[in-house]
Amino acid sequence: MGAGKSSVGRRLAKRLGLPFTDADDAIEAAAGRTIPEIFDTLGEEAFRDGERRVIARLLAGPRQVLATGGGAFMDPLTRAAIRERGVSVWLRADLDVLVERTSRRTDRPLLRGGDPREILERLLAVRNPVYAEADVTVESGADGLDDTVDRLLAALPADALADRENTKDREDKER
Repeated sequence: MGAGKSSVGRRLAKRLGLPFTDADDAIEAAAGRTIPEIFDTLGEEAFRDGERRVIARLLAGPRQVLATGGGAFMDPLTRAAIRERGVSVWLRADLDVLVERTSRRTDRPLLRGGDPREILERLLAVRNPVYAEADVTVESGADGLDDTVDRLLAALPADALADRENTKDREDKER
């Protein structure tokens, strides 16, 4: 939450010539409700179940850059599906950066009912060891989004970039 998954994901997708999907948007479309509404009416467990199903469906589809919610990778089934069908990336950011970024939005269900810094600190303590299982880790700090995307492109395994070359070749042939 606040690491820049959607912003970096959009830019990465554009540079790779791939479609971008934000899992949160797909979850809201499938549920016909916003994520805060899902949390409020059905609870976090129901949200996580729907999140797992939507992400599995997206991973079974065409190649894309997929931004999952911060808690999605905590689910062992989702982690396994990502490992099988894609390359996982942890956009690691310091607590101060996350607090500053998340303060821009008020619709984050997990940050309600307490001090956001304390909540984020607790979440990081639990999530960071699991996030460390990601295939690639890239710092997502105070520098620009394009710098983060550059670091990410440099860190991605060659097979993740294979479609980038094919897309470039197709575009060159179409010209």
